[in-house]
Amino acid sequence: MSVDTDSVEGHIIRQLIPLSTIPTDQFAMICNQITVEEATPDTYLFKKNDTENKLVYLINGSIRLQSDNLIVEQISSGSESSRFALAHQIPRKIDALTQSTVRFIRLESNTLDSLPNPTHQQEENSFMANDEPEEEENDDDWMTTLLKSPIFRALPPANLQQLVMSLEEIKYDKGDTIIKQGDPGDYYYLVKKGYCLISRKASEHAKEIKLAQLRSQDTFGEDSLLSGEPRNVTITAQTKVSLIRLSKEKFISLIKEPSLKFIKHDLIQDELANGAMLIDVRAPDDYKKRHLPQSHNMPFFSLRIQLNTIDKSKPVIVVCENGKTSEAAAFLLLRNTIQALILEGGMESVPAEEIKPEAAFPIDDGIETLSANSENIESDDLTAQDSSEIRSDSTLLIENQQLKQSMQSLQAEKDNLEKKYRMLYKQTEKLKSILDTLKK
Repeated sequence: MSVDTDSVEGHIIRQLIPLSTIPTDQFAMICNQITVEEATPDTYLFKKNDTENKLVYLINGSIRLQSDNLIVEQISSGSESSRFALAHQIPRKIDALTQSTVRFIRLESNTLDSLPNPTHQQEENSFMANDEPEEEENDDDWMTTLLKSPIFRALPPANLQQLVMSLEEIKYDKGDTIIKQGDPGDYYYLVKKGYCLISRKASEHAKEIKLAQLRSQDTFGEDSLLSGEPRNVTITAQTKVSLIRLSKEKFISLIKEPSLKFIKHDLIQDELANGAMLIDVRAPDDYKKRHLPQSHNMPFFSLRIQLNTIDKSKPVIVVCENGKTSEAAAFLLLRNTIQALILEGGMESVPAEEIKPEAAFPIDDGIETLSANSENIESDDLTAQDSSEIRSDSTLLIENQQLKQSMQSLQAEKDNLEKKYRMLYKQTEKLKSILDTLKK
């Protein structure tokens, strides 16, 4: 069965690379030739060494790319990665395994080569990818995206109805500041049309760093509403922008309260026994001072780039100091189809005897601690100089261990960024090749 170009799936397919770069009549021809297929969880869309020469695109759901059970990447529909063909090299270098019920298409790799030359060069140029929003975009797409989001799909019908009635549209000109770092949170936003830039300053007088671009159907602004903290980034309109926004009060009553789920400390062990993961989203220094056993430190500021390391098939328990940051983290996890629970009251609610304190001496570096030998030393035998040297040595050992932990954390972040760079480089080279082919 062919795909209707005006359907929801037709609009999703229109955003795929390189289908977003071809004229309308050629896109319609392709839609007449393809069928949207469906696969259940734990199904292989293709396996390593497969030689079927077809491009596979994810339309809905999530998949895992893996090699010999090593997870290479997790891709969800609606993400930037889902716009590209999945691991397109032939023969396949990795497996593609579904994590949920998915809908996908297969496209003959030579389909674009067999298309007729465009009859109107002007039409072809009008659909080349650029930084401006597409004029043909259907204004109803943002509502479709909103209703398909895991967050909104789980809301009670009454809440959803009130939410839609409470939304308001607001427009900005190119260069306008939409939200400013340091300001209090007031609205939750969805980009209806246009492009926005996310930037941040490490300190008041530091240089502003560009972080990412938001485009049609992206959302932003919830972190500050959930945590109660000031805005941590600045959002600027890169083009004329049309936004849909929801007030803080409505966001909390209609979205936050019915979406977020809490768990008391005495029930955590039962969840962990059933396979749940315990994530502490505080800063590394706070985590090292005191944390729960079995917890993993994933600071909230870096949680987004670590999402693909989290097993979506198991629930995640989120911990912070008092529960506020955990709410923002849980909302991010839920938006990415990860079941999340929040430790009610955070670390402040945990009995002191159950908290793992910061070690007095390093315990993982293979060096015996001074306390291990202390029972063989009589205190009267130590001179003031000996005591001073012992204190100095122990301080150096602690500082050395802290530096090692910081280095390991930075190395992990570096490896993650290098991996993303390699992926982007491959995608860029692929786009260059496609564009060269189209020009010929």
